[in-house]
Amino acid sequence: MPTFQYEAMNSVGQAVKGEIEANSSEEAVSKVRGMGHFPTKIKTSSKRKSGAAAAGAAAAPTAAGAKRKRVGAVSKKLLTQFTRQLSTLQDAGLPLLRSMRILEEQQKPGMLRIAIRQVAEDVEGGATLSEAMAKHPKAFDKLYTNMVAAGEAGGVLDVVLRRLADFMEASQKLKRRVIGAMIYPVVVIIAAVGIVMGIMIYIIPRFKDIFESFGAGDLPGPTQLLMTISDWFSDQYGWAIIPAIPVGIYVIIKLLQQSEGGRYFVDSVKLKIPVIGNILSKTAVSRFTRTLGTLLAAGVPILEAINITRETSGNEVFGKALGRVHDGIREGEDFAAPLRQARIVEPMVVNMIDVGEETGDLDKMLAKIADTYDEEVQTLVAAMVSLMEPIMVITLGVIVGFIVVAIFMPLPKLISDMK
Repeated sequence: MPTFQYEAMNSVGQAVKGEIEANSSEEAVSKVRGMGHFPTKIKTSSKRKSGAAAAGAAAAPTAAGAKRKRVGAVSKKLLTQFTRQLSTLQDAGLPLLRSMRILEEQQKPGMLRIAIRQVAEDVEGGATLSEAMAKHPKAFDKLYTNMVAAGEAGGVLDVVLRRLADFMEASQKLKRRVIGAMIYPVVVIIAAVGIVMGIMIYIIPRFKDIFESFGAGDLPGPTQLLMTISDWFSDQYGWAIIPAIPVGIYVIIKLLQQSEGGRYFVDSVKLKIPVIGNILSKTAVSRFTRTLGTLLAAGVPILEAINITRETSGNEVFGKALGRVHDGIREGEDFAAPLRQARIVEPMVVNMIDVGEETGDLDKMLAKIADTYDEEVQTLVAAMVSLMEPIMVITLGVIVGFIVVAIFMPLPKLISDMK
């Protein structure tokens, strides 16, 4: 009888490993569950695999067995479509390998098609789908592979893939709305800065020459300030310094994010920025609650689900808080208590999580929190964009007004001198 190696979580959330004999992986899953454990990974014993490899040594090696390079990053939109299609094919009852081959043929040439082909080859060679996908972390991240592993262990791969596709679509929808709302003000700001720089470099120096040609003496203070700024732009490389400031800030942030402490500092500063910090905070809450809720709904043990959520939270402040939640649950506390002590979310979120724990519907409650915060983020972004429009108009009006006034202030004196 074949031997299977299993990894599971016991009743108190501790990881356990072992071997069990069974005729198939499904029977192995049933036996592990019969022992009171929740299986997270089932695979053929290495001893059996080595025997099979020895038996097949006489055969010619295939290209699938050769060492291959890992696939790079894959478009999230294409990955979401692939996940949705694979869920549909699995729900229709098609064999997994056949489904992978069909989806490979449908894909356009690119990284995702290469990844699907290599995953299909590994599955054909005896690996599980999650193990094959884990070899390409840039295409299938830890969240993706762990949910697939949970679906395989529970025999509900189609359901898990559908939930995963829903999660990815919701995340991309929120990201698109935020980016789409920010395009207009960013374009206006860039255009305004470009126009002002053009005036300072090409227009103001001509007025300076006119004033000097007419022998203007001491210019008014605003006019002198305008001429000084113009000289800084045109003669002292101000035209290069202005664009270099955001580039320099971006480089500094990237350098700080190379270390854990730097990431924590950058994320802390982001959360304290007026208006923008509130949007980033609510976005982080929406992301971690939706991720955690999706994992729990897929049957992933809560400690493993929190670990995955912490690594994919996208914010080091929330990641550290989730780490404290993980440690608290491992020591016997509930979810809400350490999250309340972390003080990174509103009391309403903690109360809803507490209610979800009491009713046994924590995954559904987390999904509701994510939906609520998605709507709040959209409202905040729309309000911020609406507020930025009059602010930009007023700012541009002040700048243009200052330029006009500064240029015309010397004119009465020049006219009187000419008379």
